[in-house]
Amino acid sequence: MIPRRAALERLSLMLGGALSAPLAAGLMGQVLNTGASVEVTEAQKALLAELADVILPTTDTPGAKAAGVEAFIVRLMRDCHVLAEQETFYAGLAKIDAASETAHGKGFVELSPDEKVAVVRDATKTNTGFFRRMRELTVTGFFISEIGATQALEYLPVPGRFEGDVPMQPGQKAWAISR
Repeated sequence: MIPRRAALERLSLMLGGALSAPLAAGLMGQVLNTGASVEVTEAQKALLAELADVILPTTDTPGAKAAGVEAFIVRLMRDCHVLAEQETFYAGLAKIDAASETAHGKGFVELSPDEKVAVVRDATKTNTGFFRRMRELTVTGFFISEIGATQALEYLPVPGRFEGDVPMQPGQKAWAISR
């Protein structure tokens, strides 16, 4: 049996480094940043949770908020990004809240679901760099969580023999990598 971290490391190598270096390091539990870090407030954590939940909402499976993606994002930013990169990321997060205030007169966390979607749609055009990073972190954090790996993906805790060409049934979930 291969540990999840080793599988993710190999997967990122197979993808030709498609995952950013800090993200790959974070998935393997490494700490790249030993210097100063941004102190993340509870309000910022709540904003991250709500924003992640707009990116991956609850459907027939729990969403990013239920999976605790915000904790993954905070840890990864703190442990794997230098202070300047953290400041840029959290400035992008602040722009989401500022855009919400401008457009709707209240913070992002207080918006209705439709208003949140409208703010996020606008962010994909006006806050592109931040949104791409946030989406990458949200999707990765969700699918490595217990909820993502067991409820959104098929989960095989002890892999059997290799079967390279298995037909999938209509509506069948993709497979998760086990630890």
